[in-house]
Amino acid sequence: MTSIGSSAFEGCYGLTSVTIPNSVTSIGASAFSDCSGLEAVTIPNSVTSIGDYAFSDCSGLTSVTIGNSVTIIGNYAFKGCLGLTSIEIPSTVETIGNYAFYNCRNVEKLDLGSKVSSVGEYAFSNCKKIT
Repeated sequence: MTSIGSSAFEGCYGLTSVTIPNSVTSIGASAFSDCSGLEAVTIPNSVTSIGDYAFSDCSGLTSVTIGNSVTIIGNYAFKGCLGLTSIEIPSTVETIGNYAFYNCRNVEKLDLGSKVSSVGEYAFSNCKKIT
């Protein structure tokens, strides 16, 4: 398997954890959106792109580790992930899409990678605790 397709696990409320294999290079649009029970996800170093809405509205998500090959974080990718308190963007990321982390209200710590050249509209809007 080299990709997780669009809407593959969308709305799987009972899904609490995911192990993405190292063979995966892309995560499709809405692949895990609305998985409110999802608590932690590790995106392996093999993944180069995170699709639009990939993890949007995963309100229970408290931990995200983004692999060191990701170059694009899509539009709305982590929108509404209310459980996140910190976000670390690896230095390989060049583009952060529109509304990518919109309404992640509990994020207090944000580390942007050194190669980020494009941050979309409202990417971190309503992340009121970021200092």
